[in-house]
Amino acid sequence: MKLIKKNYNFSSFEPFIIIAFWSLLFASPLLFGRFENQIEWDEIYSVWINYLPLLGLFLVNRFFLLPKLFFKQKKTAYFITTSILILVLSITIYTFEGRTTNRNLPPDRIERLNGNPPPMFPDRELPPQHSQRLNSNPRPIPLFANFLILAVLLVGFDTGLQISMRWANLEQEKFKLQKENVENQLAFLKNQVSPHFFMNTLNNIHALVDIDTEEAKSAIIKLSNLMRHLLYDSEGKTNPIKKEIEFIESYIELMKLRFSSKVKVNVEIPSNIPDKTIPPLLFTSLLENAFKHGISYNKTSFINILMNFSDDKLYFEIENSNHPKTDEEASGIGIENTKKRLALLFKDNFDFEISDTEEVYKVNLNIPL
Repeated sequence: MKLIKKNYNFSSFEPFIIIAFWSLLFASPLLFGRFENQIEWDEIYSVWINYLPLLGLFLVNRFFLLPKLFFKQKKTAYFITTSILILVLSITIYTFEGRTTNRNLPPDRIERLNGNPPPMFPDRELPPQHSQRLNSNPRPIPLFANFLILAVLLVGFDTGLQISMRWANLEQEKFKLQKENVENQLAFLKNQVSPHFFMNTLNNIHALVDIDTEEAKSAIIKLSNLMRHLLYDSEGKTNPIKKEIEFIESYIELMKLRFSSKVKVNVEIPSNIPDKTIPPLLFTSLLENAFKHGISYNKTSFINILMNFSDDKLYFEIENSNHPKTDEEASGIGIENTKKRLALLFKDNFDFEISDTEEVYKVNLNIPL
């Protein structure tokens, strides 16, 4: 049963997202700046310097606030601390905004940053002051306000990114645990078949030893072939249908040695077998149940086995004479194990029906190919 082909570690994508974000942020003055003739690097450097508090806030949030507060179930303390930190940085930037922005800049640059570009024709007489205000460009967003907006967006982005990555990794771990649990359950259910089967088969051979030594030897050879199938061929997740049919036929031949002619065993399996695979040992418990509970030494008994194929389905039917069972016999685990294993292997994509009447016990199984 193959549930997943490849595991992806979502945490490996996180550094690329962060690098791309900061690269785009620091490249934005170059990409979206309006430069007439050449890049004005003094303006670019001033913008980059203004991004340094954002970078510091990002590092503190990622490596201290989130792991120490947010993901330690101290969300109220996290939001209070983050709000205070952003507010303190905004006030600090507001306090030093004039000094850091306008220091060492020429007067015309200062006027431009303040939203008052110089006149295009200096020799001309300037219009009245109120007209000049109407025609002047709108003032840019103050530096502290710009920081406040970007800081809130940055903290929200970083927090959302960490939550998303942790959720994705938790889901992946949960899926891996479910996969391992399914595989462990399948191994447990499959291993339960083997000891139960060997116990009944060895009892059959034991009954033959004193009656017919040659038949007992032949039975031991057949049992060794079955053991080879159980120990080696069934280790894989799937087996060719042909091998599973050979196992069924060998099992039936081995079981028929024990019973008299009163037991009628009819097997109908088409000679044209599809070249496809199925999970191993699906039918062993059903066969075992039929021979264990469908045989009476006092009454005429029968077992009918039918297998058919379509393009995408395998149909298996087994019915046996129904005889009164003891409480111990009625509580066998074979059928229940088969149901559990089918549910693990095929989810809802199979049919398993049991008909239990006074005379006939019948099982119909349809599985996809």
